[in-house]
Amino acid sequence: MADNSDNKVKPPSRQYPDPAVKLKQDPPTTGHSWDGIEEYDNPMPRWWVWIFIITIVWSVGYWIAYPAWPGIQQATSGVLGYSSRANVATEIAEFEARNEQFFVQLVDTDLGEIRDNDELQRFAVNAGASVFRAQCSQCHGTGGAGVQAAGFPNLLNDEWLWGGTLEDIHETIRYGIRNEDFAEARWSEMPAFGRDGLLTEEEIDETVHFVLSLSGSDHDADLALAGAEHFEINCASCHGDGGEGDYFIGAPALNTQVWLYGGSYDAIYESIYYSRFGVMPGFANRLRDAEIRAVAAYVHQLGGGQ
Repeated sequence: MADNSDNKVKPPSRQYPDPAVKLKQDPPTTGHSWDGIEEYDNPMPRWWVWIFIITIVWSVGYWIAYPAWPGIQQATSGVLGYSSRANVATEIAEFEARNEQFFVQLVDTDLGEIRDNDELQRFAVNAGASVFRAQCSQCHGTGGAGVQAAGFPNLLNDEWLWGGTLEDIHETIRYGIRNEDFAEARWSEMPAFGRDGLLTEEEIDETVHFVLSLSGSDHDADLALAGAEHFEINCASCHGDGGEGDYFIGAPALNTQVWLYGGSYDAIYESIYYSRFGVMPGFANRLRDAEIRAVAAYVHQLGGGQ
């Protein structure tokens, strides 16, 4: 059998250049080499060099013209006297000057007539929202939903303690509730029926079930029937025979599902046993009357007002 191995086509041998061999036109290298690749020592482009020089010159000019270098007490002021803080203060002063005419108008306008002036009402609501976020949101929440666990009332519904007219809300904000700072502060005090021994624990338990029945919550009918008598003797004078409450003396309604401290059995039991004594500061010594009026307009429109 003939040997055909000589008939096979053999690929040509590959020739790899020797990396050590330099062409005459190649620039010098830096001496760095990695995996046979060497770094050329080419000069930087002329345009790049000039841009670099210009940036250095520009930075020196900036140091001279604007505040730049920190000192022991303050930075260098620069020959132009630029101050971002001064600019902000100037802008604030300009806006306050523009708004001052509306604040003056707020004071000069009867509270009940603010809503009749669309422009003034818009300003009052916007200005009041700003003051509310700074002064009131810590307790009532950013949107006014309150914090039930802490007894901070929800301002988004139509249930108003101490009245929900603009005048009533303005009075509440101005002097606060149960504080020692103002003689005009809203004031009411619920007895601590358990702590002070006015009712036994069994009687309080029965009263709690009666209160739950007023709002249609789950309760024991027999205990509620017994608690009705305790409620009539001890609670109805403030909260009403049917639990409708008396907002103008700060006695909340008990026949709704709106609760200041919670409507569970435990929350109501604690309210009756220990009583509640929420305090709200007055803002007459913190805000000017125009700002209080603006907050009153903002709060009034949150829950629809009265």
